[in-house]
Amino acid sequence: MAFWWVNHKQTRDHEVRGGYLWSPKRNANGAFNQTYENMRLVRRGDIVFSYANGRISAVGQILESASASPKPTEFGSVGDNWSDDGWLVSVYFSSAPKPLSPKAHIENLRDLLPDKYSPIQKNGDGNQGCYLAGISDALGHILLAMLGIEADPVFASSFFVAEPEPRNELLADLDDIAGDHALPETQREQLAKARIGQGLFRKCVMLVDPRCKVTGVEDARLLIASHIKPWRASSNTERINGFNGIMLSPHVDALFDEHLITFENDGAMHTHPSLDPQVLEAWGIPRATRVEPFRREQHVFLGHHRSSFHEKLKA
Repeated sequence: MAFWWVNHKQTRDHEVRGGYLWSPKRNANGAFNQTYENMRLVRRGDIVFSYANGRISAVGQILESASASPKPTEFGSVGDNWSDDGWLVSVYFSSAPKPLSPKAHIENLRDLLPDKYSPIQKNGDGNQGCYLAGISDALGHILLAMLGIEADPVFASSFFVAEPEPRNELLADLDDIAGDHALPETQREQLAKARIGQGLFRKCVMLVDPRCKVTGVEDARLLIASHIKPWRASSNTERINGFNGIMLSPHVDALFDEHLITFENDGAMHTHPSLDPQVLEAWGIPRATRVEPFRREQHVFLGHHRSSFHEKLKA
């Protein structure tokens, strides 16, 4: 278990509430930034201290290692100069029992700060050039104690981070699904995807756009993270790429997944001739629907979906 310190004053509320860390891969000028590169070094179970506005007020435990992810749209104008290309780390955050001002205790902490890429300066002020910093075990344990977290085992168990499921059990379940030929192929695929879990993919898609592209529904409980380029046709990287997905209401997802509807890059919707107009009418989806334009990074995936749509037209 390693210890990390994240400085995220501008994005703290989004990240703590959303359960993630996000950084661009490079500086705005394209230069290498070690504190962004540190995102790739975190591992499941590591501890991260959330520092913003001069205080550590939340502590998190890493749930997933870093994956490539677009910049969260919820950041808005914050970080306009950041690249859209970045790293996403899934974190379970919890409020600290006793929020801490490191500057108020700098005399006790100064000698434990990293010599390089320190999250705060020797006088206790924050280091604006640092996003994610690695800190020593000694500093990590002292911070835990100051924050009112008395012991690592108690702390770790409070985050309910389960051990990884034995791989042989997962493979056995997937074999059972694959071998059940009484189920249609598309249903077997959906079951397998659900069994593997797409939590990270869903989070990446919601960072691009957290509402249904067609209906505008925002309640995440009612939405499906739908792959634009199907799972079976995607590379492992594409399978978790947030740009390869859109959030859809279940009935819209059914149409999209079966290539009964598709979209142009500008948002214009096309419907398959075999689709009964009464279905769209009953669901309140006009044939002339035009949604918000898709982001540039989604265009290649939409092109694949349109190709499959046109193939269906020929069938």
